[in-house]
Amino acid sequence: MGALHQGHLSLIRACKEQGHLAVCSIFINPTQFNQESDFNAYPRHTPADIELLLQAGCDVLFHPEANTMYPEGLQVNDYDFGPVTQTLEGMHRPGHFNGVITIVKRLFEVVQPSHAYFGQKDFQQCAVIAEMIRRFGFSVELHRQPIVREKSGLAMSSRNSRLNSEQKQQALEIIQTLTWVKAYIYKIPLDQLCEEAMYRLGKNLKPEYFVIADLQTLEPKSRLAAKEDAVILAAAWCGDVRLIDNLLVSG
Repeated sequence: MGALHQGHLSLIRACKEQGHLAVCSIFINPTQFNQESDFNAYPRHTPADIELLLQAGCDVLFHPEANTMYPEGLQVNDYDFGPVTQTLEGMHRPGHFNGVITIVKRLFEVVQPSHAYFGQKDFQQCAVIAEMIRRFGFSVELHRQPIVREKSGLAMSSRNSRLNSEQKQQALEIIQTLTWVKAYIYKIPLDQLCEEAMYRLGKNLKPEYFVIADLQTLEPKSRLAAKEDAVILAAAWCGDVRLIDNLLVSG
């Protein structure tokens, strides 16, 4: 959705390194926002974005207007993919994934890619798109690329530009808490870990969720067998900026 950073550019580079023609879409999709104020506040840096894409070797920029993507108005279909769309972001941002699925489906139909590159920071979005590809039979190979972080450890996000220096320090508590939970995930009961994590985040942030979940369905886990894989996901507000992050767990 624009306001590009090195996390976005890493997707372009991964695509080019694998020998593909790279098409990047920039479209601030109004149907993905639950609040009009959040949509209006979303950073827009198109001239700078274009320069960054050129530097990263992007071949094509697809930068449509809303009436191109929604010629009949902002119509969004209702999609229910089970827990993968109902939990976490789906629970806290009702209708969000309907907007994601509608627009990514439309983008795939227009661009007709053979490969699609998405960042792990939006882990649930990747899972939703994987299910969308399966359900609609798109001939697209999905690549989930690692999270790119600032030197401090903060996951890169377009929303970070709205944080002041003090808030950026506070926001580090998200990755610090994720890292702490990962260190003890096979040693302490999961409900205790998540409860402590919410307490830690609540000191300076306003956490929405902290969950240890199944990699595919994203259903919360009540217990984890030794060496069982999972993903730890968190969402919290830092001031008026909502941040998400996650860590993969592999035994």
